[in-house]
Amino acid sequence: MSLPASASVTCQQFLDLLDLWNQTHALTALPKETRFEELILDSWALVPYLANLPAGSRVVDFGSGMGIPAVVLAIARPDLEIIALDKSRKKMAFVRQAAMELKLEALRPIAARVEDLPVLEASLGVAKAVGSPQLLAAWWARHGRPGAPLLALKSQSWAQEACPDEQWTLLAHPYSLPTRGDRIILEIRTRSSP
Repeated sequence: MSLPASASVTCQQFLDLLDLWNQTHALTALPKETRFEELILDSWALVPYLANLPAGSRVVDFGSGMGIPAVVLAIARPDLEIIALDKSRKKMAFVRQAAMELKLEALRPIAARVEDLPVLEASLGVAKAVGSPQLLAAWWARHGRPGAPLLALKSQSWAQEACPDEQWTLLAHPYSLPTRGDRIILEIRTRSSP
């Protein structure tokens, strides 16, 4: 898994900004030497799933934290509207600063609880290290367009988490990180979806 040179430069600028803010605001406990792989490369695994989204499509990153994977997706596809959604105002302030400094004009940080937002009608949902498949499906039932998928970055043990009822299909797409091992992109869709 490799990034185009221009995306790699912008992602490194994001990590530099994260390091700067992390000294004051404690945004992540990940050691510096693991951040490129754990944050950038892991998020980049989602990029191929954006290929069929037309320009202007809305993507929502649930529980975005310090902007992962939202920032990486905005770097990869600046023509999409990427919403970074998290209840932490501090973390969304960082994402707002990152969007400004990296000139990611279509990245929209929103500090709010998922349940409090009006319906977002997103074409794609994403999530990393937040919520069980059951919880993500409940959020997606409200905020996703009919038939659209939500893609959750999960560990191999995802099936031990609470899963949604039979009206949902769960499809696991395996991938690997260079040193962090095997992971899963869990595709969550309503069963009537193609």
